[in-house]
Amino acid sequence: MFHVAALVPSPPVLVPELGGAAGVAEGAEVTALRAAVLGVGRDLARRASRWVVVGVSDTDRHVGSEAVGTFRGFGVDVRVGLSAAALANDTAADPSLPLPVLIGAWLRGQVATETEARAHLLAADTPAASAAEFGAALREKLDAEAEPYGVLVVGDGAATLTTASPRYFDERAEAVQAEIDRALTAGDRKALAALDSELCAELHVAGRPAFQALAGLFTADAPHIETSYAAAPFGVGYHVGLWLPEDAR
Repeated sequence: MFHVAALVPSPPVLVPELGGAAGVAEGAEVTALRAAVLGVGRDLARRASRWVVVGVSDTDRHVGSEAVGTFRGFGVDVRVGLSAAALANDTAADPSLPLPVLIGAWLRGQVATETEARAHLLAADTPAASAAEFGAALREKLDAEAEPYGVLVVGDGAATLTTASPRYFDERAEAVQAEIDRALTAGDRKALAALDSELCAELHVAGRPAFQALAGLFTADAPHIETSYAAAPFGVGYHVGLWLPEDAR
């Protein structure tokens, strides 16, 4: 049964060992962001014994619970896995695991070591309707399961909010990010579904299909939402929150 969805961003600096490698000082902004992510992760773990991580990559891809990855590509060889069994078996790390899977596996290891997760990545160019349909189909599938399931949505907002942003500044980004934050906080599924795919691509809103899949999870019911963080500490829009179905509040 589907019990909860959590939304977190994917900056590598969430992982303490990577702060120095990324050239980012461990300041109040990083501390606040990490605390929000760990907090929502604990809520997810408390409500669900199985996780499905939903993120975005170059192509559609399914990643099973046996997967182990590493943050070596981000400067430090921090191994993470989608299950304790995978790590215990000393499975070789897959260097191709995309960042949303790595972040999901890292969070699992921090707050839910006995939880088993799997991941599904949507292609970055997934149409809005297809992303929503994926979310709705996932909800139907999880509702048919006996165990309590949670969905961890990993996605970033606009990466063009300031001149220090990874993709530099675009004057259109502030308004688009404000609408994304508003929709995610309000549970406005129609607004999320209506996000302009082309504009989001131009503004490097990497999480756009994941946000729309989150909306699709709640096609049939209105979510109760607890937002714990919405800011752009590095010129990228990051949003952290919990979406609960009506019967799981």
